[in-house]
Amino acid sequence: MFPSVCSSKPGEVVNVDVSQAKTLLQSDHQYLDVRTEEEFRRGHCFVPKILNVPYMLNSPQGRVKNQDFLDQVSSLLNPTDDILVGFEKVRNVGGGYQAWVDHNFPIIKEQQQSAN
Repeated sequence: MFPSVCSSKPGEVVNVDVSQAKTLLQSDHQYLDVRTEEEFRRGHCFVPKILNVPYMLNSPQGRVKNQDFLDQVSSLLNPTDDILVGFEKVRNVGGGYQAWVDHNFPIIKEQQQSAN
């Protein structure tokens, strides 16, 4: 269906536009959202298979790299899985989450938990 998308060489990053990403996600691809947990809770793509593993974490010193990122991703996904943002079969969603929103594709906003 998307010959230029699916014929990547190992280690090659393939960019797909947001409409192609939506189609791939509806056909059993998984979406790895690497934004912070706070960004993810404010809104994320409404797709069947989505995981949030932040690449950066918010800390009192500002944003810092998630030192456990690779271990966390490896425990959730296999290197041969078809995913958007990932291992050998990487496909970058052009424009990221904001392009998804700009195209009026469905999103989910999780409720903020109130402090008691």
